[in-house]
Amino acid sequence: MKFIALKSRGGDYLVVAENVAWLRSAENGQTSVGIVGGAPILVAGTIEEIAAIIGAD
Repeated sequence: MKFIALKSRGGDYLVVAENVAWLRSAENGQTSVGIVGGAPILVAGTIEEIAAIIGAD
């Protein structure tokens, strides 16, 4: 199980990488991250930045 750290303006998250279902652009340079079985979270960074974090080994 691989955990990834995602920064948010309201607090940081540790997310299981395999549980990320989708990414969607949000306003002010943020991205909505869809989590399997849960509500999406809003994190700081563009889709490309978040995808690179999720895909990094």
